[in-house]
Amino acid sequence: MIFREANLNDIKQIQIVRNSVTENTLSNPDLVTNKDCEEFMTIRGKGWVCEVENEIIGFSIADLKDNNIWALFLKPEFEKQGIGSKLHNIMLDWYFTQTKNKVWLGTSPNTRAEKFYRKQGWTEVGTHGKNEIKFEMTHNDWAQIKNNK
Repeated sequence: MIFREANLNDIKQIQIVRNSVTENTLSNPDLVTNKDCEEFMTIRGKGWVCEVENEIIGFSIADLKDNNIWALFLKPEFEKQGIGSKLHNIMLDWYFTQTKNKVWLGTSPNTRAEKFYRKQGWTEVGTHGKNEIKFEMTHNDWAQIKNNK
């Protein structure tokens, strides 16, 4: 299992992972284009992947422009193995070396993702978009969480 920074050659496999999820699915897969992935990975922020035998099985992308976690997804068969937590931690470590601004994300209620972010120490601050829960993480909260791990 290899964790590394994502590159443009990974976009095709990242899209496969994104469209394999059973929760927080896209109503239309064309809503997230390859160009979007490229922009978020190279201009707006950075991404990371986890690969097993040269196959990407999970990825995360942080957006510095909007101080947002743009994506954190795993193929369903690789859930509950600590991969999401590792991608999450790599991403937040990088994010908070770039800025001290709080970061936010939105996710659907009553999902494994909601439980995951609560377990990771995110704070619910309201709603976002169409019925999503909005979570935030501050630099100080992340530093404290890391010190307790």
